[in-house]
Amino acid sequence: MDDCGSSQIRQAALPVAGIVLVSLYIAAQIISDVASLKIAFLFGLSIDAGTFIYPITFTLRDLVHKRLGKRAARLVIVLAGGINLFMAAFFAFSAWLPGDPSWGLAREFSSVLGPVWRIVTASIAAEIAAELVDTEVYHLWVTRITRRHQWARVLVSNAVSVPLDSLIFCWAAFGGALPVATVWSIVAANLIVKGAVTLLSIPGIYLVKERW
Repeated sequence: MDDCGSSQIRQAALPVAGIVLVSLYIAAQIISDVASLKIAFLFGLSIDAGTFIYPITFTLRDLVHKRLGKRAARLVIVLAGGINLFMAAFFAFSAWLPGDPSWGLAREFSSVLGPVWRIVTASIAAEIAAELVDTEVYHLWVTRITRRHQWARVLVSNAVSVPLDSLIFCWAAFGGALPVATVWSIVAANLIVKGAVTLLSIPGIYLVKERW
């Protein structure tokens, strides 16, 4: 195949891969936020179910950054935060609507999906702040340190952003409402699960080629 044909294939692959990565990132954000409504109890620790999928968004963010660049990664982060905020507002509107008497589940719907705004705003603030920090650390690593050892860029950026996310969310959502020891217990549970999921997701960085 000539150089022109190869160039056209590469140009076509870039938007396709980008669309897939952006879709997966936003989907993971939404799914994790909805799953967070379920509080599980495992090994003596309370943890929301969204914690099992949310850490994947950091690696997906790295993939977006790798394939589409820093500006695109920032834009996707802000868009995901806006979509999650809209989702919470729409759930609140849906819960407010009068339920059909024949349906009989209006109270249950409101109890589960009606947003607790302190937790919603804490979650979105933590997501945006941590993901933007992840962007800067990732960019610093690949531009100032090395483009080799791609697993290291994921590990280092997530090692900074994951604890930051947990600290912001837990203290913004539960600080002052729960005992200090309980909040730190929630932080610890988040760090353990998110750290484990991060390690499992690291090989995913090799799924796409560098933009450059």
